[in-house]
Amino acid sequence: MSENEEDRHVLTGRHFMNGDTACAEGAMAAGCSFFGGYPITPSTEIAERLARRLPEVGGVYIQMEDELASIASVLGASWTGARSMTATSGPGFSLMQENIGLGAITETPCVIVNVQRGGPSTGLPTLVSQADMMQARWGSHGDYPAVAYCPASCQEMFELTVLAFNTADLLRTPVLVMADEAIGHMTERVVIPDKSAIEHVARKRPHASAMDGQLPYESDGSMVPPMPRAGRGYRIHVTGLTHDERGYPATDAATHDKLVRRLAGKLTHFAPEIIKVEEVQLEDAEVVLVAYGSTSRSARHALTMLREEGLPVGMLRLITAWPFPGDRIAQLAERGCQFVVPELNLGQMALEVERNAHQSITRLNHAGGITMSPEQIAEAVRETMSCAREKSWSMSIS
Repeated sequence: MSENEEDRHVLTGRHFMNGDTACAEGAMAAGCSFFGGYPITPSTEIAERLARRLPEVGGVYIQMEDELASIASVLGASWTGARSMTATSGPGFSLMQENIGLGAITETPCVIVNVQRGGPSTGLPTLVSQADMMQARWGSHGDYPAVAYCPASCQEMFELTVLAFNTADLLRTPVLVMADEAIGHMTERVVIPDKSAIEHVARKRPHASAMDGQLPYESDGSMVPPMPRAGRGYRIHVTGLTHDERGYPATDAATHDKLVRRLAGKLTHFAPEIIKVEEVQLEDAEVVLVAYGSTSRSARHALTMLREEGLPVGMLRLITAWPFPGDRIAQLAERGCQFVVPELNLGQMALEVERNAHQSITRLNHAGGITMSPEQIAEAVRETMSCAREKSWSMSIS
């Protein structure tokens, strides 16, 4: 790749662009060199942008016949050494689940962007929803590591796409960017820094082409083995079957347990640096809004309204949805906080909040198709606070 091509990866400067375009530029800035996908609303603008941008820097864009083929092509490209990605929405995300599991067991780094829309089935192709959040964690079969980021702005569509590529290489696993239609289609200012300011995590490679006796799936204390590059002299075997450290099938219970525990363990090992949240006015909060994606924007406005009324309310915004920041929820619950969870689904991440808080919470749900208003969220908080204070008063009387 020429120096000129490298420079064109990063469009340093201030731009006015929609979230999908910002995601595509984040991929370019992260060094993405392969996109395999199939157009689907509301993620199509990502594919359209990369169809133009990747050839400018010597990268490859390929439109596959469907989403099954798309994710398969992305996994294959990753094994050649490319930073690879795809983008889709609900129906396509469902079709990708089996190969997301293949990516997990073969430890293939890649990025999958899901710009969520109303479902199930064809649902609301052009309207917002957040109903794929549990599918992001449990969509494929078996136990496997799941990492998912939730952008709440066009700027974060850029930044979290870069982060997703770095995390994928750090853990050797597929990483999800769980956007939603409102974020994908809104237009805002996006500041793209100079390429020297954009962090690139290098994929860990074996020290020698012949691996000098090192086994392909033999890991050090980080639980992440180095990843050889196909076509560079390595003798490797890549399979979706349970495999031993040589990479060859070993379909016995002991090998399977050891493998799956390592896959899960590497996520636990790196969780402290992967989990990211934004904390807003939690110091004195009695009620905590837990929100993510476009809904967190409404929650922020609701928080401002409630603070102006003198109510002690704060917000915990999920930047990382998976792995879930359960420890922080537990800490706030131990302090006596109540939780309100607004979501554009019928209650998905609320389950995790409730499970980690060990208490009942207030759920504010809509199936999708429209963004939640700040007034709706504020009213739910007022009711929660009123009920909590009435209960406290009743207990003190008794």
